Amino acid sequence: MSDLLGFALSGLVSGALYALLATGLVLSYSASGVFNFAHGATAYLCALAFYELHSGFGWPAVPTALLLVCVAAPALGWGLDRLMFRKLARVGETAQIVATIGLLVALPALGLWAVELLDDAGAPVEPAENQFGLPGVGPSPAKSWQLTDGVGVDSDQLITWVATAVVAVGLWVLMRHTRLGLRMRAAVDNRELVELRGISADRLSSVAWMLSSALAGLAGVLATPLLGLSSHDFTLFLFVSATAAVLGRFLSVPLAFAGGLGLGVLQNLVAGYADFAESLTGFRTAVPFLLLFAGLLVLTRRQRVAGTAAVDAAPVDYLAGRSWGRRWGPWTVAALLLATAFYTVTTPFWSGLLAQGLALSLVFVSFTVVTGLGAMVSLAQATFVTGAALVAGLLLSHGWPFFAAALVGTCAAAVLGAVVALPALRLGGRSLALATLALAFLADQVLFQMGWLRNGDTGWEIPRPVFGPVDLSDDRAMGVAMVVLVSAAVASLGALRGSASGRAMLAVRSAPAAAMASGVSVVRTKLLLFTLSAGLAGFGGVMYASFNTRITATDFTAMTGLVWLAVVVAAGVRRAQFAVVAGVVFVVVPHLLSEYVTESAHVPVMLFGLAGVALANDPDGYCAAVSVRRWRRLGPAGPSPIPPLPETGAPPQTPYRPERPRPQTPDGLKPRRCGRGVSARPAFEDEPRSGDSGGPGGGSPLVSGRGGIGESPAQRQPALALHDIHAAHHTTPVLHGVDLTIHPGEIVVLLGPNGAGKSTLCQVAAGQLTPTQGQVTIAGRDVTSQRATDRSRAGILLAPETRAIFPTLTIDENLTLHLPDTPSREAVYTRFPALAARRTVPAASLSGGEQQLLSLAPLLQHPPDVLIADEPSLGLAPRVADEVFRLLAELRDAGTGLLLVEEKAAEVLGLADTVAYLAQGRVAWSGPREDVRVDRLTEAYLGLAAPGAGTQPHPAEEAHHP
Repeated sequence: MSDLLGFALSGLVSGALYALLATGLVLSYSASGVFNFAHGATAYLCALAFYELHSGFGWPAVPTALLLVCVAAPALGWGLDRLMFRKLARVGETAQIVATIGLLVALPALGLWAVELLDDAGAPVEPAENQFGLPGVGPSPAKSWQLTDGVGVDSDQLITWVATAVVAVGLWVLMRHTRLGLRMRAAVDNRELVELRGISADRLSSVAWMLSSALAGLAGVLATPLLGLSSHDFTLFLFVSATAAVLGRFLSVPLAFAGGLGLGVLQNLVAGYADFAESLTGFRTAVPFLLLFAGLLVLTRRQRVAGTAAVDAAPVDYLAGRSWGRRWGPWTVAALLLATAFYTVTTPFWSGLLAQGLALSLVFVSFTVVTGLGAMVSLAQATFVTGAALVAGLLLSHGWPFFAAALVGTCAAAVLGAVVALPALRLGGRSLALATLALAFLADQVLFQMGWLRNGDTGWEIPRPVFGPVDLSDDRAMGVAMVVLVSAAVASLGALRGSASGRAMLAVRSAPAAAMASGVSVVRTKLLLFTLSAGLAGFGGVMYASFNTRITATDFTAMTGLVWLAVVVAAGVRRAQFAVVAGVVFVVVPHLLSEYVTESAHVPVMLFGLAGVALANDPDGYCAAVSVRRWRRLGPAGPSPIPPLPETGAPPQTPYRPERPRPQTPDGLKPRRCGRGVSARPAFEDEPRSGDSGGPGGGSPLVSGRGGIGESPAQRQPALALHDIHAAHHTTPVLHGVDLTIHPGEIVVLLGPNGAGKSTLCQVAAGQLTPTQGQVTIAGRDVTSQRATDRSRAGILLAPETRAIFPTLTIDENLTLHLPDTPSREAVYTRFPALAARRTVPAASLSGGEQQLLSLAPLLQHPPDVLIADEPSLGLAPRVADEVFRLLAELRDAGTGLLLVEEKAAEVLGLADTVAYLAQGRVAWSGPREDVRVDRLTEAYLGLAAPGAGTQPHPAEEAHHP
């Protein structure tokens, strides 16, 4: 029993540190969507600073710890958020993962380099890396107390428990009982909706990163006596704590905290009682990684991805349509010149250096296969390299010829890749990256510890091969052979990319669901890519080990693979040529730095890490960025302009489906130009109506006195006006010169078929999307450059197509975000008794209609100036939809201007004051609701004449009132 208690208490120490790190991971991820692989590096940097300031400079322990945890670490988190993480939140997940891995590599190297510089300057610093048995915050040496026979606790452990308990209580109070915590939890649910409600998501992100870094700093300071100052151990500690973050599904702080405590205890119990593991070297230390992998498989939910839009948009192919010579000529010439240089101009030293870089390039090209083609981040490439080289060395020691041993080693790596991929392919993004890293650590600590495979610390000898008269023991011959092999690998990948199989792979990368709908097997394609990548990495590993003539189990650890990935992706992972550049750079740059700049071994590591960090600005890498920027400077400026609408009123004919009926204007007449927009004269009038503005947004005079306002909407200053709006998603133009005006107390209904640009127009009006041309004004004030947060504060609210609620927050918490004062919330509950009866339940448990009412109810207490409602009746029963429309009419009567987008045209015509029809990104018609003919509207939607078209005496007779 005393043994069990001892294991549990000591496990709670490491568990407390896991809990602190996991909580910080969840906070930063939930606020920004970026999983910070460098979280452990922040902890190490604070631990290093604490050790040097306390032991070297003699600063007192407690004030130093408080300074680092409460000031320095939050400042680091704030700076990284402003400089890096905000940008990373807007790029692809691959770039996010690699950029934070680059930071993981760079921060410890930066700290150790700073210590070297201080030492050179004569500062009283202490040796830092791999120091153990260091003093902590408490007394040194630590005081001990005996609880029972054989069970004791020391002051460092007690301080860790107390600090963790204080943090747990503080976080609970912050997240559950403060307005800041409520807003942070809302940002976890829906970051975009937070901004639409006038709350700055960037500020919440900064606060979360500051708290996250403070927790990492606290864990680093408390862990100094336990882990010492080993950046490798701190990194391992982070990935163990990631298991607790997985238990919290990357979202729940309480679950992550509890998971960290439980993980520490479980790890100690396994270490103490797992007698069966005596024969498995490294099994006890590998237990957390087994749990991490199992937790990812069981707990990670793969989100559904739409199949009609690209998930991972490809960069600009600036050589598309060019000849073979233009695309491959420069690289072919470079390969020939390099091969010639080995026997003409290079010295023996440079011949060996370049040959080594080319051998490593074979490994780097494997990243192009798995990440460039497959969009899968594999952190186990170093494992495949080591596995193939060890197998080849084992076979060579038994007399096998080099080629046979290399072939078997390559196949062994491919099989190992398939074994890794099969259970992990259902995951994606960060989960797949963590799963492959967990398996890489398992291989390092268990598989490669087997004596028959590793051959002790000496490893295996892998001599360079001999081909008849060609002996590759000569570095020049080895270099030429590497040029040939690398060229063959690059050419093969180029042929694969252009083949039908390659196009299927790119389809799976960009839009998996769409590829599946087209008959492409997503799982088979990804498995093929993973296996091919592992085999290529294994072959490159055999050749690289052959260059070095020996391989040991510790030459290429999982951490080495992290550095490789940062270097390759920073250069450009989508093209194999850039991977070759990365391999040569990785070998040559450290020599140049040591020769001409500094002898510090930390500077090259820091620079390679910072190259990965640069992905926040150039997600496709610096090689691709140089080429694309040059193409943009010398080539076309952008997409060709969209031709104007022809004078017949029909939209321009699309080259894709010319047989499809083209939409017409709702009255079927020839449109007339009004500024940039297009309007049409009503079918039953010869001249414009009195009060018609003649342009988009114009309308007939309305009944005076609506909402207490004694003039018609058209006679008042517009609450929101859009002038000549052009907008695009990425490089695809969507809106082409749209004009629209919404007055106070007016409902403008925006109609049009799917794909016309209605939701895009709503995003532009709300500030979610910046127009490429045009102007947005609020009460005559230009707000084109303002974001959604600022426009919301100015009274322009967007109710998006999805329900504008925060699912995990309770009904009362949802209302509190809008209505901080209790009387206003009670007024909502009085109006909607169904909400009052369930005020403490999560909003996700409500029906679709109740969720829509919850999103609109607060607006009745404080009506906005303009409400933009995108499909408010989507998915609602007719009775509930009628209730929603009544609420919208009530808001109009209170003076709110509404822009209402609806597919149910007939149902909303009776609610409208002004109707605008959007077709292919242009306002094809706009005018009073009384001028709309339903038969022509039906024809415009369907491209067909409605039954009995032309027989209705007046469109108002056909309007359906909600």
